[in-house]
Amino acid sequence: MQDSQDPRELISSANLPLELSNLASGRTPSIVGMWSFQLISMGNTTHNPSIADGTQLNFGYNQFHSDETEILNAGARSPAQQNFCLGVWQKTGDFTYQVNHFALNYNATTGALIGKIILVEMLTLSPGGTAYSGTFVETVFDPTGKQTDQLTGQVKAQRITVDTTTP
Repeated sequence: MQDSQDPRELISSANLPLELSNLASGRTPSIVGMWSFQLISMGNTTHNPSIADGTQLNFGYNQFHSDETEILNAGARSPAQQNFCLGVWQKTGDFTYQVNHFALNYNATTGALIGKIILVEMLTLSPGGTAYSGTFVETVFDPTGKQTDQLTGQVKAQRITVDTTTP
């Protein structure tokens, strides 16, 4: 049975040679780089409306920078709503990280700000640095700062390299 919290379970066959090479080199892996990610709903079945466990809530690309900032391009949101968010990250252990993203949410028709979103992730990097997995909490606020929603789930990602050939 696959453990969705174990990033070793997410290593793609395309990334397996890189994972093994990184492990053999003895280098400590880093989250810095470009990633293809998915946010998967877990624990939102009592949400209104209900969201089944395993439902993909978002997907896209994420870049982590060496200055502990990051940028995320959310594929499940239109550019008119704002599909980029910015954040900061911190290494919390040998292979673990905390990420704090901040996003703005706009009405796609009027362009008016309708809310702000904070996405907090707790991530574990695979030993060779080619995948990560973890949990997230997404909290939504209206423009006045009142919390209006919250979703939880799992995040998983694969590293993108110059040799990556599929989006």
